[in-house]
Amino acid sequence: MRGLQISKWAVVVLNLNLNGSSPVHPALAGITGILMSAAALPVCLTRPPKLVLHPPPVSKSDIKPVPGFGHCCRKTTKKQARKGKTPEEVVKKYLQKVKSPPEEDCTICMEPLGGPSGYKGPGVGPVSRAESVGRLAQCGHQYHFQCLVAMYNNGNKDGSLQCPTCKTIYGVKTGNQPAGKMEYHVIPHSLPGHPDCKTIRIIYNIPPGIQGPEHPNPGKPFTARGFPRHCYLPDSEKGRKVLRLLLVAWDRRLIFSVGTSSTTGESDTVIWNEVHHKTEFGSNLTGHGFPDPGHLDNVLEELRAQGITEDDALMEK
Repeated sequence: MRGLQISKWAVVVLNLNLNGSSPVHPALAGITGILMSAAALPVCLTRPPKLVLHPPPVSKSDIKPVPGFGHCCRKTTKKQARKGKTPEEVVKKYLQKVKSPPEEDCTICMEPLGGPSGYKGPGVGPVSRAESVGRLAQCGHQYHFQCLVAMYNNGNKDGSLQCPTCKTIYGVKTGNQPAGKMEYHVIPHSLPGHPDCKTIRIIYNIPPGIQGPEHPNPGKPFTARGFPRHCYLPDSEKGRKVLRLLLVAWDRRLIFSVGTSSTTGESDTVIWNEVHHKTEFGSNLTGHGFPDPGHLDNVLEELRAQGITEDDALMEK
């Protein structure tokens, strides 16, 4: 009976220590093991899981193209200047006129829609009363015309507009990702949770450089930490669909941005831009690995929020 009591107490102590749910001193776990041995009870100690960032070594002959893709590399260059339409012309393209503004506030300047815009900064000219308020054609949200022009001027000025209320995108959204290279191929290893298929490996490489006019601090250097960055997808039908959409996002300069790192606090550096990638190959200790059953669907949703849909995947083929 006494041995049974010891065993129950010992198992609790060992489980607390091994699972990391209580700060039990290692010496106490050792004493517990001795007691269990003295009571002729089996002692089984397990090691904590190991971080596995990269797959086993792969020879060049084992690296294959992704099925259905006639290429294995994509480069981006510096942003090309867009000529022609003024900010006012871009905004008007997506608006419908509002004769009688509702009795509510503009959610950009927080002033009544029936009165003048609260924006007083540069870059926005006067407008007639008939054009002072507009309704976005697709989602129906209403704003001061001058507020929308100011918002456009403070953005990427790429010919697209995003509703600040519901995030509906008008036009083709692009980002400020610096110039770089994206490679992708299949390696003969399986990811945890995907035993029936091989793995797509994506390698992003962006060098440090000088910020352009679309970046937070034009003319100032930016750093590029941790490159090349290796990311992984299952080589399944859905995994290849995600890859096609990631290629569209890469071409639109939406995978990375220049800003402040949420991890290190460093400013003026290359950061991820709201599209999550898996950077752990054989574990999931940081939350950036596998298995993760919802990962592919989550990425498709994040890409959709950037204005990239399955229709774009069809165009990419």
